[in-house]
Amino acid sequence: MSAPATTEVGEPVLEVRDLHVRFQGRLGLGAGLVGKKAVEARAVDGVNLKLFPGEVLALAGESGCGKTTLARTIMGLEKPRSGQILFEGKPLADLKKYRRRVQMVFQDPTAALNPRQTIYESVAEGVRIHGIGRASDALTEEQMVARALSRAGLRPPERFYLNYPHELSGGQRQRVVIAGALVLDPEVIVADEPVSSLDASVRGEILKLLLGLRNDLDIAMLVVTHDLGLAWTIADRVAVMYLGRIVEIGPAEDVLTRPIHPYTEALLNVVPEAGGLDRPFLSGEPPDPTRIPDGCRFHPRCPEVASGAAKAAGVEAKCTGEDLGLERFRVEHFAACHLARLRAATDTEPSDV
Repeated sequence: MSAPATTEVGEPVLEVRDLHVRFQGRLGLGAGLVGKKAVEARAVDGVNLKLFPGEVLALAGESGCGKTTLARTIMGLEKPRSGQILFEGKPLADLKKYRRRVQMVFQDPTAALNPRQTIYESVAEGVRIHGIGRASDALTEEQMVARALSRAGLRPPERFYLNYPHELSGGQRQRVVIAGALVLDPEVIVADEPVSSLDASVRGEILKLLLGLRNDLDIAMLVVTHDLGLAWTIADRVAVMYLGRIVEIGPAEDVLTRPIHPYTEALLNVVPEAGGLDRPFLSGEPPDPTRIPDGCRFHPRCPEVASGAAKAAGVEAKCTGEDLGLERFRVEHFAACHLARLRAATDTEPSDV
């Protein structure tokens, strides 16, 4: 079990407790053998996470580490094997009511929008599903749609009502997707790689929009990304995920300027904002959730193990054979690393605890 790793500012609006998500698959037994062996992919493997009101939390890691599965499970789109998701301190009971207050922005706006629906219909869909926006309500459907499009930067909103998705640019389509999330006035937005499919010229505009929404509407955001440069730009806290588990979490400035876990440091090697690109990138095979190694799950690719530093420090056996959870190293900064634990204990690694 990982230790709680949060910036304790009031009560969390959203909390994940020891969440496990697994998928069934099949693995070939080799040439000349009959049949296939059933395997299980541990996509999310014991995650604990808290999101606080008005906070931007970036969930970062390589493709295949479980980020999107975690986000989809939080939205109720995947069923967990075990664990809990709590909203405002209560376990989820009514998904329809929950999704009115927790909305998702998907990675590909073209795939997220129905090409046969006008922009008005796409944004109004959530209003209609939840049966609001009637004449007796504070705002009519059209007023809610107009407000959402305006907040998403599509002004005047009436100009876009009768357009279809193919008539808009990629950045405008993403703004429509964001408007569809905003129309219900959610407390939380879960954004899965919100700018990865966009041209570099419009990424900054969308990120600025998301930050403006957080500041103006006090919306909490969980932003899934493989790009720590994006996390550097928008996040209050960063959680780094590897092979189904969070291996480091803390304030963005601490995690991105003074990383504790070797995996986080390797990811930062290609982030220009962190002085990367001149240092070697992470080597080794990408993670396979059907073959999670014993010990620290990062040890087959860990530079500290490969260089002999872990062996010299006397912790290589623990790295390869002893699993571990998150431990506190600095103020609200947690990581899961045997070597970092030893260095902290022997005061060879600076600490603010």
